[in-house]
Amino acid sequence: MVNLGKNRDMSSMIRVNHAGESGAVQIYKGQLAILKNPAVRSQIQEMLAHEEEHLKAFDALMKEHKARPTVLSPLWHVSAYGLGAITALLGEKAALACTVAVEEVIDEHYESQRRHLINQPEKSQESETLLATITSCQEEEALHKNIALELGAEEATGYRLLTKAVRGLTRTAVWLSTRV
Repeated sequence: MVNLGKNRDMSSMIRVNHAGESGAVQIYKGQLAILKNPAVRSQIQEMLAHEEEHLKAFDALMKEHKARPTVLSPLWHVSAYGLGAITALLGEKAALACTVAVEEVIDEHYESQRRHLINQPEKSQESETLLATITSCQEEEALHKNIALELGAEEATGYRLLTKAVRGLTRTAVWLSTRV
């Protein structure tokens, strides 16, 4: 007998992670459309490449598990690009601060999912695959945060306020994407 609750949990995890990785791709594309500094652009292009790989992984999991994307995908697509562009317009340090804030929330989110999957009494090949994907993505998200900090994210004007606002937006998007 199939445990529908467990399948719903996996579908929800896949859906929200797909939305998040799609959003990350758009944030970096928005930033790259504005930023001119070659060193910062190079780092963001590298982070974008990671996010595109994460998105491919969750695309494959969506197909495999017949999970549906969030109905909010079109909104997140435009909003994420806008967030990237707006923070870049505020300056490269603000764009980097955006990365720090988003990656902090995503790290917490992935860690919560990892704990949930690890603590399941019955493990399946599907849950182990999802766990491995989440773990791999989480490691690269932490790398992105650290790169942004090394490049001076904390020097952004209004860093605390900016990161607080971006964390709030990101948490809201995660919460909504988990449910719809």
